[in-house]
Amino acid sequence: MSEKNGISLLFISNSFLISLDNLLLVELLNRNIAICFLFFVMGTSKLELFTKEQNEIAAIAKALSHPARIAIIQSLLKKNSCVCGDLVEETGLAQSTTSQHLKELKNAGIIQGSVDGVNVCYCIDVKTWTKYSNLFAKFFEAATHVKSQCC
Repeated sequence: MSEKNGISLLFISNSFLISLDNLLLVELLNRNIAICFLFFVMGTSKLELFTKEQNEIAAIAKALSHPARIAIIQSLLKKNSCVCGDLVEETGLAQSTTSQHLKELKNAGIIQGSVDGVNVCYCIDVKTWTKYSNLFAKFFEAATHVKSQCC
């Protein structure tokens, strides 16, 4: 790693990586051909400008932002127990798609999974569910004073 004019350079064999604050420029050199890719990295959303509570609400809203995930959660809440393997049938989606939605919900902490033989069983993580329920209740309660004729 070397530093030139405030730009970090990381050399990897015949390629190099340039990092400019929130913009990442990767230039791959192969003989006389240069291919450039621009990637926007995570820092562009400026999460540090917002409170912990605002970031948590946004994260859970993002995790809930697909109707398949809502259907999965509703199914788990309705059954009120661990569900093994039935969720693919519940959603009507491919197994890999359902697994991806389960992964997003698990990463957000909304559900938890445990291995039971060849199956993975899922249920609502009650502690996290209660925490997020309270966050959303507080968030929506703040709007109770808004007059219906504001605009």
